[in-house]
Amino acid sequence: MTTDTAGEQTISQEELVEAIRTATEEVFTTMLNLAVTAGEVFVEKEEAVPNSGVVSLIGLAGSWVGSGSMACSAACAAKIASALLMAPYTAIDEDVLDAVAEVTNMIIGNVKTALESRLGAMGLSTPTVIYGRNFQTRSSGSQKWTVVPFALDDDRMCVQVCIAPNDDAKKTTRTGFPFPHLLRT
Repeated sequence: MTTDTAGEQTISQEELVEAIRTATEEVFTTMLNLAVTAGEVFVEKEEAVPNSGVVSLIGLAGSWVGSGSMACSAACAAKIASALLMAPYTAIDEDVLDAVAEVTNMIIGNVKTALESRLGAMGLSTPTVIYGRNFQTRSSGSQKWTVVPFALDDDRMCVQVCIAPNDDAKKTTRTGFPFPHLLRT
């Protein structure tokens, strides 16, 4: 953990990577009885590159805000669902998409828990799952994603997080509706 020039808590790239690796390995070992091997970490700015497979996205909100996601091929998603639900899956269906969403929720939830002691309380959104061919995902803003690829047998999946301080959390007033805690009954 580090502190910036304004005295606010920050998190280093290495700490974020460690939280992602630990959370992913724990979820796969404990909940799926599968071993994953972390690959070479990289940082990426959203690029408009067509993608295929399954992507599950979860928002983070609080004193720090951002998103976390897991992306994998359809075959890898079926393998994850088969392990979680203890039934054979070979094609994408509603159960597979729900399983990928739940695994993403567990991983990003564990990352969030690891970061909260340093960065303050955060909440998670409900997972959103995207499946198909030749689609693109991107986030607004100029933040970069920390991407940790994992090997699952012959398949590859990526867990990534993009997180930054919430500038709105420092404000006590704003235009529009007041903060809920400022409302009086």
